[in-house]
Amino acid sequence: MTLEELRQLVADVQRRRSELDNVEVKTARGGTPRRLYEPLSAFANRTGGGVLLFGLNEEKDFSIVGVGNAQRLQEELIHLASAEMEPALRPQFAVDEINGETVIAVEIEEIAANQKPCFYRPAGLSSGAYIRSGNTNRQMTEYEVFGYLSSRGQPKHDEDLVANAAFTDLDPVLLGKYLSQLQSARPKAGYLDGSQEEVLTRLHVCGRDGDVVRPTLAGLLMFGKYPQEFFPQLMITFLQYYGTTEEEHTPRGERFMDNQRFEGAISEMVDRTESYVLGAMRKASLIEGTFRRDIPEYPQDAVREAIANAVAHRDYSPYVRGSYIQIRMFADRLEVQSPGGLFGNVTVENLEEEHSTRNARLMRMMEDWHIVENRGSGIKAMLQAMRRGNLEPPRFADRRVSFLVTFRNHTMMGPQAIAWLNQFASLPLNDRQRLALVYLRQHGQITNSEYRRLNRVDTVVAGQELRGLVEVGLVEQQGVGRWTSYQLKVSLEQPEERKPQTDEEKILEYVRQHGSIKNSECCELLDVESSRAWYLLKKLDAGGLLKRQGEKRWTRYGLPL
Repeated sequence: MTLEELRQLVADVQRRRSELDNVEVKTARGGTPRRLYEPLSAFANRTGGGVLLFGLNEEKDFSIVGVGNAQRLQEELIHLASAEMEPALRPQFAVDEINGETVIAVEIEEIAANQKPCFYRPAGLSSGAYIRSGNTNRQMTEYEVFGYLSSRGQPKHDEDLVANAAFTDLDPVLLGKYLSQLQSARPKAGYLDGSQEEVLTRLHVCGRDGDVVRPTLAGLLMFGKYPQEFFPQLMITFLQYYGTTEEEHTPRGERFMDNQRFEGAISEMVDRTESYVLGAMRKASLIEGTFRRDIPEYPQDAVREAIANAVAHRDYSPYVRGSYIQIRMFADRLEVQSPGGLFGNVTVENLEEEHSTRNARLMRMMEDWHIVENRGSGIKAMLQAMRRGNLEPPRFADRRVSFLVTFRNHTMMGPQAIAWLNQFASLPLNDRQRLALVYLRQHGQITNSEYRRLNRVDTVVAGQELRGLVEVGLVEQQGVGRWTSYQLKVSLEQPEERKPQTDEEKILEYVRQHGSIKNSECCELLDVESSRAWYLLKKLDAGGLLKRQGEKRWTRYGLPL
């Protein structure tokens, strides 16, 4: 870190009056702070690492108070990092004088995936490993420690023999179809010769437990008659919520609009889940000549990939066999959450380029069954499908104990976004920068990797174009180096929007803000009788400005896609 970057970091923390997920502030006026092993461990385990910033007082609005003994602080921190942390860390120091006081920034690099978790040796692995949660550090759970350790090698939990299952618990029809497909694809493969039990044992669909042939976990999930008899929670659930949060109830006071579970072998479970989720979506109609085509609010390819990836890459270790894959549909987004974080050297930043398989045997079977491609192409397929639909890229979150994919259903370049962008028409911006501004308007922040994912450019181009937005005064840079992010300037003026005048305009404005409207809400909005509300809603539906959803008392009207 350069001295200029150090000063910028100090100014950034003081302006925000808050620590960050990658920056922890310590005073160190009266000596070296205690328990520094916690942030050392947490930052070493965090994607991208982090910075310890000494010489600021958090309790006094992060004012500069200076480090008491800079030389001693550095010596003690080096000893702690090199002699008491496992693996040993090599912190990098930047020291400067600001307002006559000494300020020190200490960069902690992220360690390699095959060395995680970093922990404080005197406390031991189970008690001395920490993880960053927001702007605080917390001790890792037993499962989080296990997750890191299992990423050092190739887990084989999908090869575990299912103790209470027998060969007869496998579906002979599915097995026959599977072997026929393999024989057709690889007619000269010697491992396909022999009895069915011998071949399936070679394929790790089953294995021998003494004299008994039992299914492996992967074999049971792929070809079992009813896998949930043995693992009830290895299923997929679907919840549809009324609004944009889990706390919003339906008009009848119900928590969910829909609540389903999908079981069976993986191929059946994925197909049924995909069909049901697509059926629950709002749809727009596109007339092409004499034909009508329904367009779902989320691209089918993206949804299919998210479901298949969740099944293929979830953690099947005994720790989380009691956890299931969850799909949650809200008014503004669709979430797919699977147990277990990213595996191996894959991170949220590089998951388009890197590929690492937690469940190698299961993945091979799913590839042979044509459920997945096993070429690391699933994420790219999701991104491409969302771009074709003019929707923003899916957002990924690795929570270590789970992995979350979020799809947003608002169109990136809708009429409101374009009207908002028109105020910058005189500025020298390209289309990628304009798209980034719309993304910033929705999310408040963007990083280099998010810009790359949004616009399909490399790191250099993303950095140049983001700096261009800074130079024209539309966004401001936060953080330094690899921790840089960008935000819309707080002072950026929003164009005045014309207030709706007619009843139809008021209804459309309400739907834009709330996602949909029903008859009773329309009555309240316009202060009219039910018959008048029905007339206006049906008129807007017939004119293509609204799209009817549901039947009878569940009828609502939303914007067509």
